[in-house]
Amino acid sequence: MEENLRNETVVQYMPLIHKVVHGLKINNKDYEHDDLVNIGVFGLMKAIDKYDASLNVPFINYAYMRIKGAIIDEIRKSSRVSRSKIKAVNNYYDAVSTLQQKLLRTPTDKELCRHLGITDTDLKKVYETVHQLSDVSLDSILFEDSSNETNLMEVMADDSAPDAESKLIKEEQLSYMKTAITQLPERDQQILQLIYFEELSMKEVAYIYDISTPRVSQIHGKALLKLRESLGKVYDND
Repeated sequence: MEENLRNETVVQYMPLIHKVVHGLKINNKDYEHDDLVNIGVFGLMKAIDKYDASLNVPFINYAYMRIKGAIIDEIRKSSRVSRSKIKAVNNYYDAVSTLQQKLLRTPTDKELCRHLGITDTDLKKVYETVHQLSDVSLDSILFEDSSNETNLMEVMADDSAPDAESKLIKEEQLSYMKTAITQLPERDQQILQLIYFEELSMKEVAYIYDISTPRVSQIHGKALLKLRESLGKVYDND
């Protein structure tokens, strides 16, 4: 595509980039809205260069996925979550699964610590890691299938998907999510409600509950892990 036409296409689809950025609602202090828009522009330019009309996919759909993918990839790259922390979260998943089968109920924090051979402080660090991961994407937290690109913030807030099929899928996912949330303890429901529906910051939630911001992060991470378990039960019972 010649340069002038390329530039015109970028200008034409700038509203789509802003819509994607707004819909994703990335909660990362290292990136301002304009930073994400600039990343989205690179995604759009790749879409322009790579688009193959013979595939019969509308360009707006292709561009949407490229823009969204570029932003999420960049945020993931900047995430400072070490491999050891990811491993600790995966060990947590395995421990919960093992103890649930053995105890026929959800294990307590004390039982998890004993099974994993870690301290209560170590377990709190796992919850903090989950909280940190949620700033990028919750697909690896809430869903067993790592190929599932669903993101909690997207399910609850992203209405920018350009096609009706995507909107129907999101409506179904939101229905499952709301059902799963109602099965959580009341405080966990309130925390998730304030963060994802009322869009309050961790600092604002800390003020409401008169606790420290790091403590809110721990509670948030733990609530997400409970939501993962609850969501699995909802899908199994459907």
